[in-house]
Amino acid sequence: MSKMSSRVAQHARHACRLQLAAIPAALLAVWIPQGASAQALSGQSVEQRLTTLMRVVDEQQRQIQSLEAQVTRLEMAQRGRGLTGEPDSNAAVAAPPGADGLPVPLPPLAQVSPGSTGPTSGASTATGVPTTATLPGPAGSAAADTEGGAIGTTQKAAQPVRTEAENAVVQREHAPLFDRKLTLDWGISDTYYDRRQLQLSGFLALDAIFLGNINLGQTKSHQVMADLDARYGLTDRISFDVDVPYVYRHSNFIVGGAGGAASALSDASGSSSAIGDVNFGIYYQLLKENGNLPDVVGSLRVKAPTGTSPFGIKLVQVDPNNTSLVAPTKLPTGTGFWNVTAGVSVLKTYDPVVLFGSLSYTYNLARSFADVSSVEGQTTPAKVKLGDIIQWGAGVALAFSEKDSASVSYTMAIEPESETQAPGQPWQKVPGSETVAAAVNFGLNHVVNKHLTINGSVSIGLTPDAPNFVVGVRFPYTF
Repeated sequence: MSKMSSRVAQHARHACRLQLAAIPAALLAVWIPQGASAQALSGQSVEQRLTTLMRVVDEQQRQIQSLEAQVTRLEMAQRGRGLTGEPDSNAAVAAPPGADGLPVPLPPLAQVSPGSTGPTSGASTATGVPTTATLPGPAGSAAADTEGGAIGTTQKAAQPVRTEAENAVVQREHAPLFDRKLTLDWGISDTYYDRRQLQLSGFLALDAIFLGNINLGQTKSHQVMADLDARYGLTDRISFDVDVPYVYRHSNFIVGGAGGAASALSDASGSSSAIGDVNFGIYYQLLKENGNLPDVVGSLRVKAPTGTSPFGIKLVQVDPNNTSLVAPTKLPTGTGFWNVTAGVSVLKTYDPVVLFGSLSYTYNLARSFADVSSVEGQTTPAKVKLGDIIQWGAGVALAFSEKDSASVSYTMAIEPESETQAPGQPWQKVPGSETVAAAVNFGLNHVVNKHLTINGSVSIGLTPDAPNFVVGVRFPYTF
């Protein structure tokens, strides 16, 4: 693509040099008529020849200015800085483009009659000399409207054209590309948790001496999720998507105290796989990036409890020689709740840098469960309300080539304490359920072609409530 743009730019420069060379040729054709040109101009007076010459020179200057503007736009497009919007005002008054997109050359001077009118002809005196002449300005400046006579018309600001690498950042960090009708985005990620906690099995004597076993419990967990997200652009401002995940979880539980010895360890493992929580959302572009204004997109997402709920899963003793080692009979693949998330994201392009940020609020709907107890043989019905989540983040991306970009961002989510309500009882807070999860994220995007993009990411947890790390890769394919 860059080679083709270079050839087009060279062709435009060559045509521009030909147009510059045409001016002295036109002067020679007037003052030193030869052949057919001399026969056509032999019956014209000096004033008529002067008028014709001024008209041709003025038109040649306009074509030269138009060619310079086209070369400039081609060079800017090669750097990813081109603009779309209204055509250049100077190009609008030049000759109509030919098959190669460049202005058609003027006919020979001998074929121009002094009484002909063109797009550059204006009011003239009795001698045929124009009373006003339109002077060429710098490339991209406003030109006079020959029909309405409006002077000083400026080109309107237009939405900047992003490179393919910058579009990949927009699609990943900000919102869907609204000009793409259908996109299938398949991804896979591995989330790893490593949690350690002190376990006490005994009692306090005289409120000061602990009698019993002190063990250190450890849980290592991998959650592998593969999901398919289908996005469809309804209009140039509205987009809709549906995401269907499939989750595989594997956990390893390690506890000391086997055989009554604190140093002896025993462990147990468990795995589960099932569909996760299906979610869908709608995006609306509140403001399109234009000039100094950023791109602003609002979103509304709904998540359904289609995965396995964590409530009612029983803990059983796995090792008969270690009463401290208990493990769940199965692992959950969902949260068990409906929730609604409203968010807004902002993005601004400063080629080759892209700045982005987001803010969202998640409301978890309360739900009644027939059993929330984890004790085997015990049934406890209750209503549960998870804390509503506030999340924000910001980052920066750098497009270091037309097809590659890298990004770094920071995110934080705060979730207050959850609450439970037994039948006929008031709401009670669950101690220790408040969480603060913060992470720093790194991303690398590569555009394979106009349809396929590869997005890799690594997230590192900064707080105990966040995963240790998340590694993932996505393959959005646009039709």
